[in-house]
Amino acid sequence: MPTPNLHVTTFNIHKGFSQFNRRMMIHELRERLRHLNPDILFLQEVQGLHLGHAEKLGNWPSAPQHEFLAEEIWHSAYGRNMIYDHGHHGNAILSRFPILDSHNQDVTHLQFEKRGLLHCRITLPDEQEAHCVCVHLSLFGYSRRKQMNALADYLERQAAPDAPLIIAGDFNDWRNHAGEHLARRLGLQEVFCGHSGIPVRSFPAAMPMFRLDRIYVRGFKVHRTEVHWGLPWSNISDHAALSAHLSRNDR
Repeated sequence: MPTPNLHVTTFNIHKGFSQFNRRMMIHELRERLRHLNPDILFLQEVQGLHLGHAEKLGNWPSAPQHEFLAEEIWHSAYGRNMIYDHGHHGNAILSRFPILDSHNQDVTHLQFEKRGLLHCRITLPDEQEAHCVCVHLSLFGYSRRKQMNALADYLERQAAPDAPLIIAGDFNDWRNHAGEHLARRLGLQEVFCGHSGIPVRSFPAAMPMFRLDRIYVRGFKVHRTEVHWGLPWSNISDHAALSAHLSRNDR
């Protein structure tokens, strides 16, 4: 069996605050991610700018959260989705390997719920390019289906059918419709499903009950998966973080 050579993690970081916004946890989050040490991170609810927090909180980072988290370890790309008078937030991808380019595709369906899909092309150590997409889909089923179709349409234009592909994030998909609307169309495997066909529970982080978060892959073998829940993760965000250890299919 090939040695696993790619560790990917997805995490909804709740804008750097604990559940119910009780405490700012961005510094603890940075230390925890560095201890986990993945190669590629797919992050949702990343605060790119918040003037109010910057003014009121003495230890609020001066850099955008994706840059603060990535500093000296990872390359980073950010796609702003929700924009307001005092700032914006969105998705981010952090990569130990070079990010060749990035694009934030607007898939907003409901105007009060802005959504985007952050797409990066990343050069892996074997010099193969992988398409990586960070998603945070709608709370509403009809909107999620439209967004998944928009994602499939976009990737069919941007990536060859056999190109290595990782799609990860917060799908808000309680009923596992992503397997029907996205995975089959793009030839994806959900890393946690195995023979059960059921994604892992990831929310709330203290004791996960709902299957909201996903990692889908194409062109990779899955060697090991992890759900990072309970302490200390449940102090950092309301979502559990998910990890997968992968290797390329042709290695």
